[in-house]
Amino acid sequence: MPDQSWIAVDAMGGDEGLTVMLAGVAQARRRHEGLKFLLVGDETAIAEGLKRHPNLTANSEIVHAAEVIGGGDKPSQALRRAKRTSMGVAIDLVKKGRAGAAVSSGNTGAMMAMAKLALRMLPGIDRPALAAPLPTLGANDVVVLDLGANAECDARNLVQFAVMGAAFARIIFELDSPRVALLNIGSEAQKGTDEIREAAAVLREARLPMTFTGFVEGDKLARGDHDVIVCDGFAGNIALKTAEGTARFVADLLRRAFTSSVRSKLGFLISRPATELLREHLDPNNHNGAVFLGLNGVVVKSHGGATASGVATAIGNAARLVRADLTRRIADDLGHFQTAAA
Repeated sequence: MPDQSWIAVDAMGGDEGLTVMLAGVAQARRRHEGLKFLLVGDETAIAEGLKRHPNLTANSEIVHAAEVIGGGDKPSQALRRAKRTSMGVAIDLVKKGRAGAAVSSGNTGAMMAMAKLALRMLPGIDRPALAAPLPTLGANDVVVLDLGANAECDARNLVQFAVMGAAFARIIFELDSPRVALLNIGSEAQKGTDEIREAAAVLREARLPMTFTGFVEGDKLARGDHDVIVCDGFAGNIALKTAEGTARFVADLLRRAFTSSVRSKLGFLISRPATELLREHLDPNNHNGAVFLGLNGVVVKSHGGATASGVATAIGNAARLVRADLTRRIADDLGHFQTAAA
């Protein structure tokens, strides 16, 4: 059993690298008492950076790694260098049981390849899926998976994603029976590919702590009518990037509207509390931290452009998943599903 209080952090990953990662770790420590950190990367640089964060001194250890995975590195190249890189060493610390989870803002493809090789898949899971919560108009966010780990999926993969996504949602949203839907081009039963329709048929009969609600179209993603939305990685990644782009579009449009005249500037001052609430709700840093579900361990991908607050959010999510024993819960659900199917 991994030590739940320790989180391995790839301190060198992300667009801004060490500065933002350490600031994020420091914020996570202030938000979550009891967390301790294995900071992986260049030992000299990390030690120098820690001077600006005295609250981490007694709660962290430095694990040296001489190399860093670049954003343009191919997964095959990254695998050959895994044991020398900050990302690879962080994941290996989970494998060895020294950390409960690994967090990195680095190359997504390399991270998936390294995690899959080092931690292996849970029994009964064919492929890992990248899952993350996205904002909605409902009482809670919605978990969407896969967000890009698998461009093509068959019905079996989609069913496994649904099982894993429901277990994830039960933890982060504290739900007994999450509402699960399949992303499709229409809500009618005859719509979609053979794979999607076959997965739907299986999920309708599944005896699991979830409520399968059928198909959902892309324009309903943010309505709050579902807790988990399942799709292949190709569609999921497009949906994610579209949602992020729409959020930026709305924010930029409001900014332009509120600065167009003296009257609009006055209107902004009056409506500022509402616009601040909107900005906070749409800020991706408040929803940061995608997890690779299906692995024999917890690995969380922070957005490469995340702020320190976003990194802290990802670390907090990782700690929560470890404490809730996500890996065991997915394995238990899958075991129950397979028994019922047999």
